[in-house]
Amino acid sequence: MAVQTSPTRSLDLPIRRARVELTPAARGLAAVDGWLYVAIAAVCAFGLVMVYSASEVLAYQQTGNPSYFFERQVAYMVVGLAGMLVLARLDYHHLLRFSRVIGLITVLMLLAVLVPHIGKQVNGARRWFDLGVIELQPSAVAALTVIIVLGRWLSDRGTLVRSWRGIRDYVILLIIPVALILAEKDLGSTIVIAAVGGVLLFLAGARYRHLITLLVVGGGVGWLTVIAEPYRLNRITCFGQSVTDASLSTCWQGTQALFGLGRGGLTGVGLGNSILKYAWLPEAHTDFIFAIIGEELGLIGTAAVVVAFTFLAWRGIRASLRAPDRFGTLLSGGITAWICIQTFVNVAAVTALIPTTGIPLPFISYGGTALVMNLAAVGILCNVSAQGRRQASPEKRSFSGVERQGALSRANVDRRGRDGRAPDPGAGGRRRVARR
Repeated sequence: MAVQTSPTRSLDLPIRRARVELTPAARGLAAVDGWLYVAIAAVCAFGLVMVYSASEVLAYQQTGNPSYFFERQVAYMVVGLAGMLVLARLDYHHLLRFSRVIGLITVLMLLAVLVPHIGKQVNGARRWFDLGVIELQPSAVAALTVIIVLGRWLSDRGTLVRSWRGIRDYVILLIIPVALILAEKDLGSTIVIAAVGGVLLFLAGARYRHLITLLVVGGGVGWLTVIAEPYRLNRITCFGQSVTDASLSTCWQGTQALFGLGRGGLTGVGLGNSILKYAWLPEAHTDFIFAIIGEELGLIGTAAVVVAFTFLAWRGIRASLRAPDRFGTLLSGGITAWICIQTFVNVAAVTALIPTTGIPLPFISYGGTALVMNLAAVGILCNVSAQGRRQASPEKRSFSGVERQGALSRANVDRRGRDGRAPDPGAGGRRRVARR
């Protein structure tokens, strides 16, 4: 019997030792959310195809090179993917050290872009820095900055967020970037960032009566900003009338987008066969690329896009629920909310569910700054997810000091947790291990 069992033991013992003695790099790879990576890669690849298809006519008219916008999008994507991979490997707790610096730099950028001869003005809006080779849009940077800065502020304040004093201080911080972006005449980005700020406040455990009050006040202020600008008011007054407007003198983009979606039908007219991109639909490769997807790939194509973003939302929510600490929960939840809200606003505007707004479709629309920042945000999300997966594992692993500090304050149960801690951390931890 001893002769028969000894080979089994000799083979089994090295296997167990190999599982325990993983290198740090191997542990990091083992904790990566592979599904999230696959989904991002698929959406980005699809975006490149659609950018080329939607922009080839415009690119040829403007530059003589039909792949001009496609080539630039590839370059932006390479930069964004590199940043995503770096941030996915970098402990997200390091953002705590640099959050104030990041916030200050972003505010300075938002101020500088409003200065004549520094910020580039297009169609009455001053939103970009023209750096020659590239154009930098500070409002796209501000979205991620708001999540980082306010996420730290909320995680540091704890239960103060449940008082009017905490709400007041939080709103003051949020108003700074929101007001500056609104001054750039970028109402779409203003709405998205304000909504993300509200989601962060909800995740931090604010009282419902405070959230409802802020929603009502914010809605009133939003309406005042709309009626203050004639072009915004025109978008509201013609909303829902674009198809019945025989002259097509108003809501031109919305009308053409609906025509494209209707022309595509179930299966579309075929990739590359859109007619809207022949100067019929302005911004076909940026804000209204979803209409080109519907025209060329039909309902099947648009439904696939919605399913892909729904899957990304699920993985993001899952990462937030499993985050090692309060800051990780707010960070991953804010990033997920940012991507989802921006996607909803873009798709809803193209399909005439809401008035037209200038918001790109994440990972798919053409645009350098937006694409790079979206991918950078996903890198942070992947790191939060990886640390949550490692801590959920029953095996003992080595953590850095800042990771260990986050692990000690893990909130497994009470995510809107008033004090940010589980009522029974031990029980929460046992249940999580059991599920795995």
